[in-house]
Amino acid sequence: MQEIRFHGRGGQGAVIGSELLAHAFFLEDRYVQAFPSFGVERRGAPVTAFCRIDDGPIHLRNQIYTPDHVVVLDASLLQTVGVTEGLKPDGTVLINGRQPASTYGSLLGPGFRVFAVDAAGVAVRHRLGSPSNPIVNTAIVGAFARATGLLSVSSVEQAIEAYVPRKKAENRRAAREAFDAVRSA
Repeated sequence: MQEIRFHGRGGQGAVIGSELLAHAFFLEDRYVQAFPSFGVERRGAPVTAFCRIDDGPIHLRNQIYTPDHVVVLDASLLQTVGVTEGLKPDGTVLINGRQPASTYGSLLGPGFRVFAVDAAGVAVRHRLGSPSNPIVNTAIVGAFARATGLLSVSSVEQAIEAYVPRKKAENRRAAREAFDAVRSA
């Protein structure tokens, strides 16, 4: 089983991102589970969402405390939220940010595989959300496919076509661009 924890802010698309990722894995004949955890439920407040994938049925029904992978939709959360808490040794951290992945790696400490992508810039270029509040979920899921190698970007694109209600072409292009742009530390 692979467990993924998303950290974002309300309105960035963390919940839909985890659901979209689950749908992409489902298209690759995997068993999936995706669910959110909310706090104060307001735009801009920290949000956590979860995704599990496996080759067989998933019977767990609890939050993910020891993820294999962490996806951070807002690099500023690195200063306020323990995003690597419980992350397995050699776990993957994917960060939406403009800095090189090595910059974030030095903030997180050793023992993690760190990747970065400017998913916000990608989202703005594809007019997903607004320049002040870009919706980064499809871009970050495309980047996740590249960073982890766990699924194909074509499955992400198919999931976008099936799951995303608006701007399908723009979201597919954003996922592909982020897939190509993700960088490791």
